[in-house]
Amino acid sequence: MGFFRLEPTARSSWRLAVLMGANTRTYKFALGTALLDVAAEGRSEILLRDLAVPYAMGLVRRLGQAPQVSSNVKIGELDFLSVAEREAAKSLSLGHPTEELLAAAIQSMPRMVMKKFHNLRSEGVEVPHRFYEVTGSSRERVVRLSEHLRDIARSEQAASLLGELSARWSIVETSFAAGIGQSLILDGVAVDMTTLQITDRQQRRPVAGVTDAVLGFQHGLCLICAEPLTPGLDDIAVDHVFPYSFMKLLHPGPHGAAPDLDAIWNLAPAHRSCNSQKSNRPPTREEMTRLAQRNESIMRSPRPLRRTLELTLQRNGHAARPGVWFTFIQRVHGLL
Repeated sequence: MGFFRLEPTARSSWRLAVLMGANTRTYKFALGTALLDVAAEGRSEILLRDLAVPYAMGLVRRLGQAPQVSSNVKIGELDFLSVAEREAAKSLSLGHPTEELLAAAIQSMPRMVMKKFHNLRSEGVEVPHRFYEVTGSSRERVVRLSEHLRDIARSEQAASLLGELSARWSIVETSFAAGIGQSLILDGVAVDMTTLQITDRQQRRPVAGVTDAVLGFQHGLCLICAEPLTPGLDDIAVDHVFPYSFMKLLHPGPHGAAPDLDAIWNLAPAHRSCNSQKSNRPPTREEMTRLAQRNESIMRSPRPLRRTLELTLQRNGHAARPGVWFTFIQRVHGLL
């Protein structure tokens, strides 16, 4: 896990769980949001039935906006999502889960999302830190929140972690949507440079902000100075690592047109002050290395961001696999 080795912290383990895990449903994101909110209060434990309230409400609030399960997954009448769909309107009206929805959440959470939250895509491989343990009997389960979770939930980067989770949730939802999801899997995503929103190529519908979508893959650090970026406290810009003004100066590569500098591979959150000082200079070796490492991390995450970077490599004559970004970025620098 090269991503973890670059920053071997509990925060990196959390980002591995949220950004790198496979997703056929959105349960992980609802649980992650609930866990961060509860741990931010400094609590060391919570009854499962109490944690189930924000978990269930987080899901029903989004059910009417986008699908919460892959179209490839068949769900039965007793599936938690089926119950959530039936009980969504009444729960939203009440402001809390109905008894039926709460009971379904309490029953399903330990068997599904809480069992799998720490898992990575490889079967049997878990993130290096654990964030909770479920104890007690089936009559009354207790969720013990680890010190690792409490620390990251009360850190300066907590708001950034929530933003990254929400962005990933939106991206996964969009990949589940009929028609749009297939387009994302085949064509990847685009960037609206006016709004700095990631959009689907088919309908140009906003999916998530560039900063929230990719900052976690940079470990929450400014690409230029490598110091923490804190949304809400720091003034953040999205930097063209290879300046856009160089587009006309780039010589065509061996496979035709010059690389697109407005694409995700070349966009990175940075302090606005760092971005202003950098101006139109080409990236330093350190910045190119950090960009390559960030893109390598995205290449190891589930689609559709990964697919977008795969297409960039393919269109520029490179193999669409991890381990190629250092070579590609150095070649772009050589085109100047």
